[in-house]
Amino acid sequence: MSGNTAPENGKPAKRRSTLKKIGSGVARLAKAKQKFPMPSLDAGLKIVIATDAWKPQLNGVVTTLDTLGQILVRNGNEVMYVTPQDFKSIPLPTYSEIELSLFPNRKAAKMINDFKPDAIHIATEGPIGRAARRFCRRRGYPYTTSFHTRFAEYTHERFKFPIKWGYAFLKDFHKYGETMMVATPGLMQELEERGFENMKLWSRGVDTEIFKPTASDVMKDLPKPIFLYVGRIAVEKTLEDFLDLDLPGTKVIVGAGPQEDELKHKYPAVKFAGKHFGEDLVKYYSASDVFVFPSRTDTFGLVNVEALACGVPVAAFPVRGPLEILETAPAGAGCMDEDLKVACMTALETRNVEECRAHSMNFSWEAGARQFIANLEIPGFDEEFWLRSAKMFEDPFLP
Repeated sequence: MSGNTAPENGKPAKRRSTLKKIGSGVARLAKAKQKFPMPSLDAGLKIVIATDAWKPQLNGVVTTLDTLGQILVRNGNEVMYVTPQDFKSIPLPTYSEIELSLFPNRKAAKMINDFKPDAIHIATEGPIGRAARRFCRRRGYPYTTSFHTRFAEYTHERFKFPIKWGYAFLKDFHKYGETMMVATPGLMQELEERGFENMKLWSRGVDTEIFKPTASDVMKDLPKPIFLYVGRIAVEKTLEDFLDLDLPGTKVIVGAGPQEDELKHKYPAVKFAGKHFGEDLVKYYSASDVFVFPSRTDTFGLVNVEALACGVPVAAFPVRGPLEILETAPAGAGCMDEDLKVACMTALETRNVEECRAHSMNFSWEAGARQFIANLEIPGFDEEFWLRSAKMFEDPFLP
């Protein structure tokens, strides 16, 4: 018997072509599905944070996202992170500390769909960030992003990719989000000049209950004064600009990264102390005399504020990041200069523990978390709606 049927007119019905089947399938996939229900003002928010940067990495992005989640949960919200820990991953070539997640699309979509979030925030532009972005765009679901890392400059330093290519990639990644959050007004102005749009401020902070001047003897046997750097040991941090300086005392590096072995061999007099976190890290800050930040590519430099909170002045180049932290700081809180040695020695000579500590109090995690919540956007719902839903609304008319 033939596979074609014989209608009443005697003409055989044509089978649906393969092309038509494919076309209808694509149409079903492209069709926006029902969005998640809007949050209740009584239940708190359910928020997804998708990030390719996560523990055990030691950097400002991880600290920022982890602290944000802790504050949101403490206020009665629910946070689900989508991170490399949820997927099979491989180390990034030339930078083994960073994990690249393999084929995260399907699992990331299931995780988000099962969680049924009120808001989705995409923190990074890697495989996980792209998977979350793909999910949101397929669902027609609004989302926010944030600009944490100078990807264009980093890839130029490591792989010699043209910087304009990097920024073209970043603009394409962020352009569909409702809002791109950035750390400082200076960075926002710079990105506007590069053609970025729809930006809002999301400031950073420091936990001054943890980071504070503390009695410490961790470096008691090292020649004083001690000039400290904390962070990734990587080419984009331009650590040689610090390590090449003719300074008195001892240079100390806390952290790890792909350039560690090279710099240990090149600078045998430098003390490489490895990774330290929490109270151990506070002891290294507190035992140092000057914190040196040689990077010219960071968007903020959270470690600068941590050092200040521990009573340690900062020496840095006058570039974005340090500028936002030190431009309004009192003299005893540090110095910026194109001659990094001048900045180091000035910071040492004018050091004032109380001024450092007082200036650090201008950077609050709680205020930053409220900014983050106020920046969440779905058309028709304003900042107050999100803040009240997250139980983080401060009514000026209430005691």
